[in-house]
Amino acid sequence: MNENTILIWGAGAIGGTLGAYLARAGEDVLLVDIVEPHVEAMKREGLLIEGPVETFRQPVKAALPGAVTGKFKRIILAVKAHHTRDAVRAVKPHLEEDGTILSAQNGLNEITIAEEVGAERTVGCFVNFGADWLEPGRILFGNRAAVAVGGLDGQASEAVRDYHRLLSIFEPEAVLTENIWGYLWGKLGYGSLLFATALTNASMSENLASERHFPVYHRLGQEVMAVAKARGVKPLGFNGFNPDAFMPGADEAAARSSVADMAEFNRHTAKTHSGIWRDLAVRKRKTEVDAQIAIIATLGRDAGIPTPAISKLVGLIHDIEDGRREQSWATLDEMLKL
Repeated sequence: MNENTILIWGAGAIGGTLGAYLARAGEDVLLVDIVEPHVEAMKREGLLIEGPVETFRQPVKAALPGAVTGKFKRIILAVKAHHTRDAVRAVKPHLEEDGTILSAQNGLNEITIAEEVGAERTVGCFVNFGADWLEPGRILFGNRAAVAVGGLDGQASEAVRDYHRLLSIFEPEAVLTENIWGYLWGKLGYGSLLFATALTNASMSENLASERHFPVYHRLGQEVMAVAKARGVKPLGFNGFNPDAFMPGADEAAARSSVADMAEFNRHTAKTHSGIWRDLAVRKRKTEVDAQIAIIATLGRDAGIPTPAISKLVGLIHDIEDGRREQSWATLDEMLKL
């Protein structure tokens, strides 16, 4: 690999989509994944991106983790949140001394990455586009949505600006932000609602449009925003989610409007269900609930902020993961008992 090669560690929905677009634009990209049939399909046939945004098959370089050699200045981490620490430890030997790792994930994984390689070598990233890994060599790109990148300290270093250039190849309206933590905490608020929608088999938009369950979405958003406020973060909104509508003292009508806007946004995507739902219903594997949502309860305890709805949601997701409950409206109804 040459020194300009971009290493993408995790070639699923997010990493695969980004990698295909960057490779198509002429960037030198190496996609790494642990799923051997996926790697073999990419090497043999390229990576098929399909859906309403556009459909194309892109030749790509792909490898299993054990086959990776050399060092890289730019590493994009796109594994599930709960695999972050192990993944960073696996890529650390391949990181140049002046290299950086960008977290193209869901959650606050920048904290974990910074613990392993240092905050100065960690770049924050926010992605909200809809994509699903369908089968080896095949990814659904369901809709465009907000993308942002920024330094953890708010500074736009040369590395941060270069990642912005790369992300702009994929999403021309990608934002170079001084407040990446605001985007990440906004995504946590949005994400808590999406985890709730995964408790049923209905689509994201159907769940969010359920008037009976508005109190669930309202309470979850309020708890996340209260923890963010206690940590001195100013969350940012996107794609229908309005953080201010869930802040302490906010008018309930504003929250109703935001949930309705989220339902409308998700009504216009080929990705009808969240990746969380897909993990539970299709791939039958653990979700990111501990790394992405349970951490909010932990940070809430540290700040003296109670988060009973978050804790209840985490428990219900674990119940589904372990086969104690099914995905159904009755399971979502359990949240109404709070």
